[in-house]
Amino acid sequence: MAETQRAIGLDLPAITDEQMRAQLASTQTYTLMVLKKTARYSRPEANAVVWEHGRRNFGLREAGLMPIVCPAVDSGTWAGIGIFAASLERVGEIMSEDPAVMAGVLVYELYTILVFPGSALPD
Repeated sequence: MAETQRAIGLDLPAITDEQMRAQLASTQTYTLMVLKKTARYSRPEANAVVWEHGRRNFGLREAGLMPIVCPAVDSGTWAGIGIFAASLERVGEIMSEDPAVMAGVLVYELYTILVFPGSALPD
């Protein structure tokens, strides 16, 4: 078994090659969506559109389609990320009907990612 790893003052548990292989074999495919702001985001009329975009995100989360929704809280160029339990193609269809995307307030990029079963954000 590998020795305990040290990283930035943390004692991390030892992970063997066998454990890594088993975990990697159990990953599942999801779609990561990265939202970016456009120049229209700063217009006053964008607020109502972004509100409806958020309402839609709540619905997508409740329906289990986007179980992880992460709005950005800084003033940078990106607006947030979401992880969808759907294919890249299906998420493209879903996002093409997003009110903020349709209004040109937000644009998105999609990426296929692997997620380990049981991965979750702490409460």
